[in-house]
Amino acid sequence: MNVDFLAKLDEAREYANIPFIINSAYRGPEHPLSIKNPSSSHIKGLAVDISAKDSRTRFLILDALFAVGFSRIGIADTFIHVDLDLDKSQNVIWTY
Repeated sequence: MNVDFLAKLDEAREYANIPFIINSAYRGPEHPLSIKNPSSSHIKGLAVDISAKDSRTRFLILDALFAVGFSRIGIADTFIHVDLDLDKSQNVIWTY
């Protein structure tokens, strides 16, 4: 995992003042999801999926991610993807 990414993620966790439960972090190139998506930021160690199973938790996580400057976020029903991949479009939010 990229240490700058992890430091920024930890800053967001402190801001949110809740635990960040990580569902997925680094994925090697042989991982089934990496094979399915070979351009995944998870392969570079620049992404995590954070568990967010209710609307209050989702709000706290999103608020913290924005507050510390993350600008690539994917929102699913049960998790939030965040990455710091500068090779990809910035200031984007997508849904799964």
